[in-house]
Amino acid sequence: MEPPDARATARPAPRLLWLALLLAAHPGSQAKVHVSVPPLVEVMQGKPVTLDCTPLENPDHFVLEWFLTDRSGTRHRLASVEQQGSQLQGTVHDFRGRSPPYQLDSQGRLVLPQAQVGDERDYVCVVRAGAAGTTEATAKLRVFAIPETTEVTPNRGTLSVMEELAQEIATCSSRNGNPAPRITWYRNGQLLDVPMEVNSEGYMTSRTVREASGLQSLTSTLYLRPRKLDREASFHCAAHYSLPLGNQGRLDSSPFHLTLHYPTEHVRFWVGSPSTTEGWVREGDSIQLLCQGDGSPSPEYTFFRLQDKQEKVLTINLEGNLTLVGVNRSQSGTYGCRVEDYDAAEEVQLTKTLELRVAYLDPLELSTGEELSVLLNSSRTAVNCSARGLPAPTLRWTKDSVPLGDGPTLSLSPVTFDSAGTYVCEASMSTVPFLSRVRSFKLLVQGSPELRAEEMEPKAEGGWTEGDEVRLTCSARGHPEPELTWSQLGGRPAEPVLGGQGWVSSSLTLKVTSALGREGVACEASNPHGRVSHVFHFGTVAPQTAQAGVAVMAVAVSVGLLLLVVAAFYCMRRKGRPGCCRRREKGSPPPGEPELSHSGSQRPEQKGLLVGGSSGGARGGSGGFGDEC
Repeated sequence: MEPPDARATARPAPRLLWLALLLAAHPGSQAKVHVSVPPLVEVMQGKPVTLDCTPLENPDHFVLEWFLTDRSGTRHRLASVEQQGSQLQGTVHDFRGRSPPYQLDSQGRLVLPQAQVGDERDYVCVVRAGAAGTTEATAKLRVFAIPETTEVTPNRGTLSVMEELAQEIATCSSRNGNPAPRITWYRNGQLLDVPMEVNSEGYMTSRTVREASGLQSLTSTLYLRPRKLDREASFHCAAHYSLPLGNQGRLDSSPFHLTLHYPTEHVRFWVGSPSTTEGWVREGDSIQLLCQGDGSPSPEYTFFRLQDKQEKVLTINLEGNLTLVGVNRSQSGTYGCRVEDYDAAEEVQLTKTLELRVAYLDPLELSTGEELSVLLNSSRTAVNCSARGLPAPTLRWTKDSVPLGDGPTLSLSPVTFDSAGTYVCEASMSTVPFLSRVRSFKLLVQGSPELRAEEMEPKAEGGWTEGDEVRLTCSARGHPEPELTWSQLGGRPAEPVLGGQGWVSSSLTLKVTSALGREGVACEASNPHGRVSHVFHFGTVAPQTAQAGVAVMAVAVSVGLLLLVVAAFYCMRRKGRPGCCRRREKGSPPPGEPELSHSGSQRPEQKGLLVGGSSGGARGGSGGFGDEC
């Protein structure tokens, strides 16, 4: 009999055997090798991608195989890698018709050049390490493709807002993307939240197509029940697509507008040309009457004029524009516009009228001609200005742009020479800008001249001196224009004074003399009504004493210098001839000359000189005084 201890120890043996058998039935459970494979690999279409499968334990010998799992779940061996010493030897077994084909790099990784949408599969890496066991891992490959430009095709027809069902608005297409994009619709930039179920207000439909390239295209059609507010709305669609790492992209279509048909609800009728706030237009202007209804498409517009409560049709057009060229006062009256819209509701007022008022202003009339002549100091002179226009014009009188008063009558009292000039009557209308007229006349004041002399001041503080130059000026005015004359010669003709209100001026330039100091210089202004004069007085005129002494001294010095020159010449002649100027001995005069008789009072020196002069002519034979002395 066995001891109890032995039986207790042997009892677990069948259990261990059973566990060993279970482990033998599952070879993978004994594997000690592990591999590192990324479960998901994402890549953009056309880019290369590498699938990594690396044993973590570095077994001495192993075989690595790559399998492609098709849609049915069947595995197809693509390539294998076997470790030979320190090197890896790889072989691609099945290209599966791929171009460019699969490749293996030096580390046994599977390389897919230029990733394609058809490469989206599960790739299984199986590592067999002999006694270390066998293990495998799967990498899922996703290929992303950006779709083409989003295109929208709007409904080019006319959509009626009176329809009670949703109508096709547009179709949006996003082609050749992967995965399939998503399409949304927008109105005025705001997302349209429309369902996929058909209803009367709005919905959308979508259809996805897989192209021969494996890429996917999406088409979406929008249906809405249009409203009148949509007449100016901007619609567009956008395609949303996926990118690696969970990123998103968006491609918007170009915007479009709808052509809607809706009835007229309101009508406007107004004067389009410049007019006043009170509706006045100027006679002679071209006037535009504009009519506009808010219906679409644009209806016909009928323009008419009411005469004796009857409509006189002027024109019918689609533009809603009536032009009256060169409007005149007879065209004032009531004008109307009627919108011919048979879809409008019965309560809508389709006819509008307005009152056209044409403002006019006839030429002004004066109670006098272009010139009015009155006598100086007249007690009262009145001129009337009459104007006819609509609305009633306002009259204003001005002279030299200076306002004189409002009203039709201009009163002048008393009349002076300052009253002469041009007077302007201006008619204007405060309610009609730029409509005005003017009329003017020239007032001539008849009277004896008025004279004005400019005071003169002497050059020196002590007064006038003979020889001083002075410029005298006289000015005069009157009508007829006065004539200016001077008591001395040299006066310049009279000329108008610039801005002088009828003044004419004359000047005289002369030198002051003692006679002018006694008599003065007079200027006189005269016309048929009289004459008036003014005398310029110089007072006491000082003689030019200092100047006369200087002149006499200058003459004396000049004469003295001349005598010295003659004396020097005389002495030089005398030294050259010793017998010069000797008295001639008494004797008879030369033949042919009479004997000179002298008074007994003549001094010997004088007598000797005269005799010497006569004999000198006989001795020299030339008769010249210079030959002797």
